[in-house]
Amino acid sequence: MRYRVSVRLGGAGIKVEGDEIEVGIKSEPERGRANRELVKKLAEHFGVPVQNIRIVSGHTSRKKLVDVF
Repeated sequence: MRYRVSVRLGGAGIKVEGDEIEVGIKSEPERGRANRELVKKLAEHFGVPVQNIRIVSGHTSRKKLVDVF
């Protein structure tokens, strides 16, 4: 399933509305740390291994497309 994801710095929760997800992360967007935290949080939320989460586009943006399988 493909989701649109918005990332918020400093937030803690995950809010889902249809195919859009808003995720709060603590990591700074340096060297992929924020993306790794995002993938980990999404994997926990959906109950899947981190290998089943893939960022399709938006690697350097707050708006991302993410596949969950």
